[in-house]
Amino acid sequence: MLWAPLIVLLGTCCTGSSSQNVLTQPPSASVSPGNTVKLSCTMSSGTSISGYTVYWYQQKPGSSPRYLLYYYSESSKGQGSGVPARFSGSKDTSSNTGYLTISGALAEDDADYYCAV
Repeated sequence: MLWAPLIVLLGTCCTGSSSQNVLTQPPSASVSPGNTVKLSCTMSSGTSISGYTVYWYQQKPGSSPRYLLYYYSESSKGQGSGVPARFSGSKDTSSNTGYLTISGALAEDDADYYCAV
């Protein structure tokens, strides 16, 4: 079985709307086509992610970032126009982390993914 890197996650650090908030993402992640990957975005300590909406963007080489979705809670979330349902958001307040889950990943999902608040 070949291990095919599918998703490369860059953007190790992004600042949110408040200059005091820092969001940290792992430098990379990979998944085999058809499998599920969960990308994380952890907010700096001292600020709870529970009060923030987490936004996710996808960027492919040579293209502008594409808005994927926002997630505040199960009752307040939304997909961008034309974004497949296999992209979903979630949050874990105990770890102060937002997540982007890509279920049934496809080769076309190979991109950089960024979070913001």
